[in-house]
Amino acid sequence: MNQKTNANTKTAVDWTQFKRIAKLSLPYKSKMALAVFLTLGMAIMGPLRPFLVQYTLDHAISELDLNGLVMLSALLFLLLFLQTLFQYYSTLLGNLLAQNILFDLRNKVYQHLNSFKLQYFNKTPVGTLVTRSISDIETISDIFSEGLINIIGEALQITFMLFLMFYTDWKLSLVCLSVLPLLFYASYVFKEKVKASFEEVRNEVAKLNTFVQEHLSGMQIVQLFNRQQTELERFKEINHRHAHANIKSVLYYSVFFPVVEVISAVSTGLLIWFGAKEVLLEHTSIGTLVAFIMYIGMFFRPIRQLADRFNSLQMGMVASKRIFALLDDTSEKEASGSLQNFTLKGRIQFQDVWFGYNPNKPILKGINFDINKGQSIAIVGATGAGKSTIFQLISHYFSTQKGLISIDGERIERYDPQFLRQQLSAVQQDVFLFSGSIFDNIRLYRTHISDEDIIAMSKKLGAHDFISKLPNQYHEIVYERGATLSVGQRQLISFVRAMVANPQILLLDEATASIDHDTEKTIQDAISIMMEGRTSIVIAHRLSTVQHADEILVLDHGQIIERGTHENLLKLNGVYENLYTTQFQTKA
Repeated sequence: MNQKTNANTKTAVDWTQFKRIAKLSLPYKSKMALAVFLTLGMAIMGPLRPFLVQYTLDHAISELDLNGLVMLSALLFLLLFLQTLFQYYSTLLGNLLAQNILFDLRNKVYQHLNSFKLQYFNKTPVGTLVTRSISDIETISDIFSEGLINIIGEALQITFMLFLMFYTDWKLSLVCLSVLPLLFYASYVFKEKVKASFEEVRNEVAKLNTFVQEHLSGMQIVQLFNRQQTELERFKEINHRHAHANIKSVLYYSVFFPVVEVISAVSTGLLIWFGAKEVLLEHTSIGTLVAFIMYIGMFFRPIRQLADRFNSLQMGMVASKRIFALLDDTSEKEASGSLQNFTLKGRIQFQDVWFGYNPNKPILKGINFDINKGQSIAIVGATGAGKSTIFQLISHYFSTQKGLISIDGERIERYDPQFLRQQLSAVQQDVFLFSGSIFDNIRLYRTHISDEDIIAMSKKLGAHDFISKLPNQYHEIVYERGATLSVGQRQLISFVRAMVANPQILLLDEATASIDHDTEKTIQDAISIMMEGRTSIVIAHRLSTVQHADEILVLDHGQIIERGTHENLLKLNGVYENLYTTQFQTKA
């Protein structure tokens, strides 16, 4: 009983999923209708050829009717020409339809991924998301270009063919089709085996993509720690599982196709054995026997093709299951507030804020501070104290478990996240640059930022000197993560990128950690200018960068243990004074 229930549930889910896939074509109903019409035309024209051959043999040739032979031959030629024309436009239209659907679906998936919280990307391998966005969607497109429409066409062709066969001679039809139970059983076994193997293939593709993406991105670490051979062995293991999954599906095909050929040969043998006796007894004609031999070839060829079509359909169904699961996942989407389309003043308040990436293990414990418009606050403390987490909360990447964060007197949850992030800029220690020009990396395709604005800000921050010495200056292409630039140069570009947006709130997370002391002096002067009139929060290990802040917070294990100005904290002779003395003590 349970098995039946599970089977019924599985079928219902598959049918629901199939209908959902079909809905992807609704914006292109006219193309879909035309493709179905062309497919229907081919389904009718194909079986007509044996019928015309039979008529030609039994009438024009047997009766020595030359004019009839010419007319029937011309009709056969016209039928072949129309079938070729229909086939051309059907293939073209099917692929156009598939590409349009692929275009829409890929945009939808990418837009959906953009709406996810940052924590989703922290716990989901990039390679898996690449597989969903590229490979799986490509597989779904095959449903429309090679699967669904062609399956309908071939099923209609078989149906029309069966009608003509039984209309012509029901006895010969029964003899030809006596092998169908064996064919159906072989097809069912093949379908089930292939479906399982395709599920395994898609899983292994995702794992392979994840491994390759991570290890190519981290190649410097792999080489630095001499892990090439070890990682190669791991790759071979994953690649072996991927190859094994594909080989299993190939094995099923290598068994199924010969089985279909054998069944086809048996059907032909039975037809010739029985049909020849019928011809000798004058119960049927030579033309009918020849037509039925053609019918058998046309009947079993679509069966073999249906296996390929079903292959595309099965792979598409497996891929669509993953895509729809991703699109249906709203648990990781960012909450969207309603406040937007105005300029922030920049007052930030933390009131008894508790937060942990794991709610049971809080990182911030009862944080309280208040920054007025235009003021600056510095946060110092040991690694893991929770400094960067404060930035994540201000940027609204995460929500607090307890307490209140407000900007300009409004709860941060009431702001639209995209609007909020347009009002602030952040500079991080780990600078990420995209493949593209320096102009592109600074502008990030914000069209309101002109080349002149970028150049002016680069001069102010000291980046213009090294950029102007590059072969193509601001048009110089930097490759992924800016590998062709030094760490300091990448940091300078990130400074320009942050400042040129004219933010109301400025977040600097270890922004000068990778800059030499000479360059730091230049940047500090520029930062002082840029911080005027802006609310600024600075995280730094170098205490020279925080001395002029309006207030300094000293964090330890998620709690503020000291706060005050630079001068006041030195007088406390506490943690801050100890840090300052350690960094600036003059060696004898």
